[in-house]
Amino acid sequence: MGCCASNTAGGGSKASRVARWRSTGIIGLRDSKLKTFPDEVIEMERAVRTLDLTHNKISDVPAEISKLINMQRLLIADNLIERLPGNLGKLQSLKVLMLDGNRISCLPDELGQLIRLEQLSISRNMLIYLPDTIGSLRNLVLLNVSNNRLKSLPESVGSCASLEEIQANDNVIEELPASLCNLLQLKSLCLDNNQVKQIPDGLLKDCKSLQNLSLHNNPISMDEFQLMEGYQEFEERRKKKFDKQIDSNVMISSKGLDVGVDK
Repeated sequence: MGCCASNTAGGGSKASRVARWRSTGIIGLRDSKLKTFPDEVIEMERAVRTLDLTHNKISDVPAEISKLINMQRLLIADNLIERLPGNLGKLQSLKVLMLDGNRISCLPDELGQLIRLEQLSISRNMLIYLPDTIGSLRNLVLLNVSNNRLKSLPESVGSCASLEEIQANDNVIEELPASLCNLLQLKSLCLDNNQVKQIPDGLLKDCKSLQNLSLHNNPISMDEFQLMEGYQEFEERRKKKFDKQIDSNVMISSKGLDVGVDK
């Protein structure tokens, strides 16, 4: 670990900065050229609610991070992190965990202990698998694992009962777990640029909230997709969502208008 510079542009002295952090619970150190995790942050312990260390050069997350037990948001994207400590699971208050753009190849099993986690984003890393314990994240709403090296999603993901959005573009995923059909809240499933040959038989029928399914650049044809049970109901939901967007004068890209499967 290390120390922040004693003065930052417009940030005042170290003492005043720490006092401000302690009163607000928000620590903003984005783009601060940090190479190590700041000691001052760990010393604040229970006072930390939000920690933003985005876009630095931090390579190691210390085990002492477990002292930040009231932290709800940890933003540590675009650093040089290769691994996470197992006792990250002690951060029981954590709701948002942003780890995009690092060098992480695996997640600790203790991730499943983050029972209040609602958003997990770990795109642009080097993940080759997700731990089975991810199924314990019953409050997870968003899972973003795009731009990794995943060959599959674990069967346990079907236990993430609150999931509304899965982004898994740009991996090497070949098959999808049948348990995806259990995700009754799932609204969007994005799997562009993978190796998916087929999707679970009951996906369109059972996932009654699904409005967006994107499978561009996968070896699955539009004909196969349209023959699936539940396709017509899915298509009606998709069009209804689009009609609402038009009624609200929401600008959306042309990519958002199609079914999401190449012909």
